Amino acid sequence: MIELTTGIAFLVTSLYGGTAQAATVTVSTSTQSHTEQATSTDESRFMDSKTVEAYIRSQNADQPILVDIARCESTFRQFDPTGNILRGKVNKGDVGVMQINEKYHADEAARLGYNIYTVEGNVAFGRYLYNKYGSDPWSSSAPCWTDGAQLAVNK
Repeated sequence: MIELTTGIAFLVTSLYGGTAQAATVTVSTSTQSHTEQATSTDESRFMDSKTVEAYIRSQNADQPILVDIARCESTFRQFDPTGNILRGKVNKGDVGVMQINEKYHADEAARLGYNIYTVEGNVAFGRYLYNKYGSDPWSSSAPCWTDGAQLAVNK
């Protein structure tokens, strides 16, 4: 996890300049309030979708369906244009690039050490969910996936 955080902070720092800093995000779920610490640069909140897409492709080269899911769920965005965490249009509890639902997954993600409010943590926990449940957590976006990815719905 630290290596991923360092890698993305380095990537963003090298693209935009600046130094890495800590950012804090507080989110309330139905069961408890989560305060998440994210290592990032100020500019990472405005990281363009091409940079996030490149990161997702590098992390999921062996599971291209996860790239398709990120494309369909968030158009490769972790944050909205104002720098706030991207939230779902239909369900505001869905967060980030992989649209991880806080109500169902925030506690488990935190317990396992994943910070779903960062690009790295959101992508890594998305992969964890995929390994555990296949593509079922994202089945509502299945019509958007490429034809080859449709076969992975019932992994």
